[in-house]
Amino acid sequence: MSNNPRPQSAQNAEVHARAAAYWRTNLTYLGGLLAVWALVSYGFGIVFADALNRFTIPGTSFPAGFWFAQQGAIYVFVVLIFVYVVLMNRLDQRYGLAETDDEGPAPHGSAAEESAS
Repeated sequence: MSNNPRPQSAQNAEVHARAAAYWRTNLTYLGGLLAVWALVSYGFGIVFADALNRFTIPGTSFPAGFWFAQQGAIYVFVVLIFVYVVLMNRLDQRYGLAETDDEGPAPHGSAAEESAS
């Protein structure tokens, strides 16, 4: 007899619902970050480049549209990677999937296990 009072099908439904919610949130994050990336790289660097070229990047003589096409999109992309990491770490913590710092038990047949014997 099982110690868990809920039937197996209820547990499976709960696990499936949590997995679906996790995945839905992940896709929402991805969609938003990709939209920002597309706006900056395609929008600012190509579509709105002429309008942005009326302005210069402070401290330089580069037109803003040129700068976004050549440098800005790359900088924004790198920043978006770090934003995604932070968002996913928070999401993992919320769903109890956060990575831990402890190494846990050594795998069977590992060098650490062989040196202990």
